[in-house]
Amino acid sequence: MGATKEMKVAITGMTCAACANRIEKGLRKLDGVENANVNLALETSSIEYDPEAIDIDAIQQKIIDLGYGVVTEKEEFHITGMTCAACSARVEKGLNKLDGVMKANVNLALETATVEFNPAQIERSDIIRKVQDLGYGAVLKEDEKEGEDPRQKAIEVQKRKFIWAAVLSFPLLWTMVSHFSFTSFLYVPEIFMNPWVQLAFATPVQFVIGRQFFTGAYKALKNGSANMDVLVALGTSAAYFYSLYLSIKSIGQPHHPDLYFETSAVLITLILLGKLFEAKAKGHSSEAIKKLMGLRAKTAIVERDGAEIEIPMEEVGIGDIVHVKPGEKIPVDGVVLEGISAVDESMLTGESVPVDKKPGDGVIGATINKNGFLKIEATKVGKDTALAQIIKVVEEAQGSKAPIQRLADKISGIFVPIVVSIAVITFLIWYFAIDPGEFARALESAIAVLVIACPCALGLATPTSIMAGSGRAAEYGILFKGGEHLETTHKIDTVVLDKTGTVTNGTPVLTDVISC
Repeated sequence: MGATKEMKVAITGMTCAACANRIEKGLRKLDGVENANVNLALETSSIEYDPEAIDIDAIQQKIIDLGYGVVTEKEEFHITGMTCAACSARVEKGLNKLDGVMKANVNLALETATVEFNPAQIERSDIIRKVQDLGYGAVLKEDEKEGEDPRQKAIEVQKRKFIWAAVLSFPLLWTMVSHFSFTSFLYVPEIFMNPWVQLAFATPVQFVIGRQFFTGAYKALKNGSANMDVLVALGTSAAYFYSLYLSIKSIGQPHHPDLYFETSAVLITLILLGKLFEAKAKGHSSEAIKKLMGLRAKTAIVERDGAEIEIPMEEVGIGDIVHVKPGEKIPVDGVVLEGISAVDESMLTGESVPVDKKPGDGVIGATINKNGFLKIEATKVGKDTALAQIIKVVEEAQGSKAPIQRLADKISGIFVPIVVSIAVITFLIWYFAIDPGEFARALESAIAVLVIACPCALGLATPTSIMAGSGRAAEYGILFKGGEHLETTHKIDTVVLDKTGTVTNGTPVLTDVISC
């Protein structure tokens, strides 16, 4: 027997004391449930159970099987500070361990966490606090400021860091290139060869511009794991501090020693360039969502107290009477009460010919009223409209994990310790076997292993490809409900459309000209 835990579950559908008693008896019969108390007035149940003998899903399923409902909520959070697959895996693992969290899915490419939780046991603030304790930032998607684009902000931050790092690293790169035999003709100012000048260029790159790697490494190690930042911090610090040691040792000597300040500075600069490309790739991959959102109307004209007023879309409610003039977008899903017109529904159906609408016909939000006045009763608004559901499907598909990605996440979780071990072995082999006694050569080889073999590509390639694939497909009207479906499309050899299937460009095209 393991340690007993207590959970609270909000239950719907209870009408009397007999319902509460039925649930109590049903739960107590489950293996692993020590005790269950149901409060009819509060519509909650307090359950003591052994997590080693039974899981939360089984308890909830029992309540559902008894004919009642379990209240769960699903929220999406924007996560900041993740740098590699190990980070996303750590956040996901930490959230899934929280009491009250049913399922947490963290997507590195989208920088989001989708969390399904029990509101009777845990609050949104607890989830945010857990992410912060792990060393990252979290904010509810719906709480993000209107017009604020975190991706664009990330791109600007990475661009500034890269530019400053490139400016400071260039003199160091210049001195490094001049050491090659085929570039010996290059002129290098003597001041650039001075160890203390090189130190002055390298230090800001290492500890100011590159501070994010040390911060990330500290947070990862503090939480008992390792990520890409650990590799970068180890590799660049080894080169920097070894060069600093040689610089101090060379004081008073006539010749400058071979230093490796350029190794640490240039590596950080190149990694920042990679992060800039990464941030831009994430932004491009989410363009499909932005385009779909751009189809929505911003305002609507509704009847209120006998007058026509224009209000923001967010204020339109079910049952409101909406007026749509010719040429305007229909703001909500609804039913035509008055008026006859033709509506362009190509954004949804692909059909290029407008569809005639009369009283009693249904209309879809974001379609265009072509030539007549329509008075519409709103039946679906906000997140319930057809377009909002399409956007939700695309977002969930981009955020879902394909089977191959789950495998990549497992590998990346143990990748960093393995890489560090290989780097140590590489150093020892070079120092004792390949080039005995040459500490600098051995150190160079170890640094190469640490920095080049990072799990970033492993953890980022799959989610980014899912984002790009599902987003591009959405632009062409093809919706994938999950990453696993996108992964299996390579097995398709036949596509079958029924007789009502419409495969068009959505706009009429002139095909023939007949002159008299």
